[in-house]
Amino acid sequence: MQAYRFALDLTPAQERSVFAHAGAARKAHNWALARVKAVMDQRAAERSYGLPDDLLTPSLGWSLPALRKAWNAAKPQVAPWWPEVSKEAFNTGLDALARGLKNWADSRTGQRSGRRAGFPRFKTKHRTMPSVRFTTGAIRIEPDRMHVVLPRLGRLKLHESARKLTRRCEAGTARIMSATLRREGRRWFVSFTVEVQRAALHHARPESVVGVDVGIKHLAALSTGELIANPKHLDAAQARLRALGRALSRKQGPDRPSGRKPSKRWQHASARLGRAHARVANLRRDGLHKLTTRLAREHTTIVVEDLNVTGILRNRRLARRIADAGLGEIRRQLAYKTQWNGGRLLVADRWYPSSKTCSSCGAVKTKLPLRERIYTCTDCGLTLDRDLNAACNLAALAAGTTTAGSGPVRGRGAIHKTRPGGQEAAKRPPGSTARAVRQTGTVMPKGRTAA
Repeated sequence: MQAYRFALDLTPAQERSVFAHAGAARKAHNWALARVKAVMDQRAAERSYGLPDDLLTPSLGWSLPALRKAWNAAKPQVAPWWPEVSKEAFNTGLDALARGLKNWADSRTGQRSGRRAGFPRFKTKHRTMPSVRFTTGAIRIEPDRMHVVLPRLGRLKLHESARKLTRRCEAGTARIMSATLRREGRRWFVSFTVEVQRAALHHARPESVVGVDVGIKHLAALSTGELIANPKHLDAAQARLRALGRALSRKQGPDRPSGRKPSKRWQHASARLGRAHARVANLRRDGLHKLTTRLAREHTTIVVEDLNVTGILRNRRLARRIADAGLGEIRRQLAYKTQWNGGRLLVADRWYPSSKTCSSCGAVKTKLPLRERIYTCTDCGLTLDRDLNAACNLAALAAGTTTAGSGPVRGRGAIHKTRPGGQEAAKRPPGSTARAVRQTGTVMPKGRTAA
C-alpha cells in the first residue's frame, strides 16, 4: 500500500461543497459519540441501582457496522439534509469513532502497546482538521492527468500533474483503493491510497553498509564521514511566528463564555499564522524525504538506533529542537523506503552505548556528558566527532551478521548500566577499525535513549 498526495485548486463553490462533506463527517462522529456516552452512563447508573445485567439498557455496538446502522435509523431526524452529501462523509466520521473506541478499549485491557489512549472527544469546527475519505463510487484520474473525479464532488483540478500515479494505473500495476481530502495550511490536498505491485528489487550496491546517528547539532552523521547539518526550520521561522502571534493577540478573538465570535481581522491573522506553521512543516517534510530517499538508494544496509523519542521530548530544554528535527520520522521513512529499494533497515538495541564506545579499539567510557561533542579515547588516543564515532559503531554492528530482511535485531541484552571497557571491548575484533569492519558484511542490534 502506498499513498500519492496532490494539492488541489478548488473553486469557491467546490470548496464550500468539500467543507460540507467534512462537516457531515463531524456531525456523524459527534452524534454517535453522544449516543455511546449516553448509553454507557445510563447502564452505569442502572448498575448503581442494583439492576441485573439482563435488565440493563441494551448496549450500543462500537463497531463500524453497528454505528452505521444506528446512524442510518436516526439520520432523517438528526440530519434531514443528508441526501445533499455523499454517504462516505458520514462513514468517515463513524469510522474514526469506531477506531477511537477500539483503541481506548484495547489500551485499558493491555492489548494495545504504547501511550495509553484516551476516550474519544467531540470534534469542533474550529479545532478539527477538515477531512473526508471516499472508499466507494467514482474515484479516478482524468486522462489529462490534471483533474480527479470524486463521488458527489465531481471533477476537481489538481495543482500538479498526477502522471506518476496515472502511468502505474494504466500499466495495471496500481489500483486506487481510497481517496482522502484534507485541509492543511489553507490548502486542500487529496491523498490516494494505492495498492501497488512491486517487482523484487536487487540493490545495485549489495555490500554497502552505513550507520546513521541522528541528533540535534547534526541532523544525521553517517559512518562514511558525512555530517548532514540540521536545517532548524522552526528556529529560522521563530521571528516571523512571534510577530504573527503578537499580531493575532491584538485582534478580537472568540470567547466561548460570552459567545463572542472572532472578528474578520482575527480570522485573517489566524490564517497567516497557520500558513507560516504549514510552511515550516512542508520544509521539514521535504528535507527528510530527500535525505531518507538518498540513503535508501545508495546503501543496502542501514543501521539506526532505537531512540525513545517520547522520553527525550520530556526534556523541556531540548523538546522543541528535537521535535523540529523529526528524529522519529527519519526512522519511519527509512523502514519502508529500504524495502522499496531492495535493502534492509537494522535497528540497534536501545541500550547499546554507541556514543561511549571507541570505534577504533572498542573501549567503552563509563560516562560521556552530552556537552562533550568530541570523543577522545584514553586507550588508543582516537579523537573523533561524537556523532561520527557513534555512526561508525552502528555500522560496525552490521559486520558478521547473517540475518536476512529488515527489522529489529538485538545485539547484546538491554543492560541499562554501561559495562567496563574491558568487557565490552572483548566483543569487538581486536585491532580492527570501524572502517574495516564496515566493509566485511552487514548486521546489527536495536537503538538507545539519549544522544
